[in-house]
Amino acid sequence: MTNQSTIDKLIEMRLTAMSNSFRNQLTDAKMKEVPFEDRFGMLVDIEYSSRKNNRLKRLIRNADFDQPDASVMDIDYTSGRKLNKQLITRLATCEYITEYRNIFITGATGSGKTYMACAFGMEACKQYYTAKYVRLPDLLIDLEMARNEGTYKKVMAKYANPLLLIIDEWLLLKPNENERKDIFELLHRRRKKSSTIFCSQYRADGWYEQLGGNDGPLADAILDRIVHDAYKINIESIDPSRDISMREVYGLDKILSE
Repeated sequence: MTNQSTIDKLIEMRLTAMSNSFRNQLTDAKMKEVPFEDRFGMLVDIEYSSRKNNRLKRLIRNADFDQPDASVMDIDYTSGRKLNKQLITRLATCEYITEYRNIFITGATGSGKTYMACAFGMEACKQYYTAKYVRLPDLLIDLEMARNEGTYKKVMAKYANPLLLIIDEWLLLKPNENERKDIFELLHRRRKKSSTIFCSQYRADGWYEQLGGNDGPLADAILDRIVHDAYKINIESIDPSRDISMREVYGLDKILSE
C-alpha cells in the first residue's frame, strides 16, 4: 500500500487532520527516528484535538450568542457594580447545568446582564454542553409563526432541547394569554432536564405581575417551575450617581470613535 493511498483513505474517512499530519511526518526526516507507537499516537492526538475544536466552534455558532466574545475572565468587578465574585466563579464551572438549576440575572438597562449570560454560555460550550441564546420577544414570535405554519413541535424542540437556554429581555413586556401558554409549555418541558438563564430588568419578585398576576392563572404555574432551584444575581450600582452603562465600559474608545 502506498503512502498516497493511505492519505486518500484517511481523507475519505474524513480524518483530514490525521492525513495532513501523516503527510508532514513523511516529509520530516527526524520522524524516521521516532518509534511507530509514538508517531501513531501523535496522529491520533492531532485528529482528536481537531475534532474537539471543530465541535466547540459548532456549538458556539449554533448558540447564536448576542455577544460571542463574552468571557467570564473579562467580567469587570471594578465598575461600581455589586457583584458576587465567588458565586460567579462557582457558576462558571457549569455545575448548575449538571444539577438542572437555573440562573436569574437581573439589573437595569446597561448593567451587563447579557454579557454575563453569554459569558456563562461560552463556558457551557467549552464543556461541550449545547446552548442557545434568544430574546423572549423573538422566541414568542418564532413560536407563533410556527403555530401558523404547522411546525410548532419542531420550533418548540429547538428551544426545549438545549442543555442551556439563555432567555434575554425576560418579561420586559407583559405576554398575552397565548404567549404565557407558550412560556409555560417551554419551561415545563425543560424542568429537571436542563438549565435556563433568565435576564430581566425586573427582580424575580416582580415577575408574578408581569405574568398577569391574579388575572393570569399560569403565573403561579410558570414561576413554580423555575424559582425553587435558581441562583440569583442582581446587578446593582454601588453609587447610582456615578452609574456607567456596561455598553460604555466595553464599547469603543472615544478617541477611536470620533
